[in-house]
Amino acid sequence: MAEYGYIRVSSRDQNEERQLIAMRELKIPGTHIFTDKQSGKDFDRPQYRRLVRRLKKDDILYIKSIDRLGRNYKEILEQWRVLTKEREVDIVVLDMPLLDTRRGKDLMGTFLSDIVLQVLSFVVENERANIRQRQAEGIAAAKARGVRFGRPPRPLPENFREVHRQWRNKKITLRQAAEACGMPEGTFYAKAAKFEDTTQ
Repeated sequence: MAEYGYIRVSSRDQNEERQLIAMRELKIPGTHIFTDKQSGKDFDRPQYRRLVRRLKKDDILYIKSIDRLGRNYKEILEQWRVLTKEREVDIVVLDMPLLDTRRGKDLMGTFLSDIVLQVLSFVVENERANIRQRQAEGIAAAKARGVRFGRPPRPLPENFREVHRQWRNKKITLRQAAEACGMPEGTFYAKAAKFEDTTQ
């Protein structure tokens, strides 16, 4: 029997230290701790795949919380089934003592563990959906207030007014006007239309 730890953070900017401390307190060797720095939307993660290949029957896998395993309800349940039923590995979720497959190996223990897992997995995915909805609502509200997203528009070059006048009077072509202002033709045309709107 060997003990392993799995750590996941959503991006390279997030810190895995809290999860790492929990694994060290369990005296899990560094070579048995696998860390992925990517989204939990699916299980196509290189370190997780390496970990699963190493797990043997009766090994123990520790994770800090169920959302570190993943965020997709169906896939969490499927991975849990693969690990506990097919690979016959025990899983311990440190933040949720009820999710410890070493306890209650009888039918009732397994039943309770499965119910808790299904409820928690649903809560994780539901919260993810709620976060996406709140983000969309926040963006819509900000746009309604006039908040602009993306890079601010670059100021017009100093010669734009004069070049625009020459182009409008057909003294130069669109290509010549765009080159004179150091921008693509499409950009010059769009900026010319906006410029005309503001000067009328």
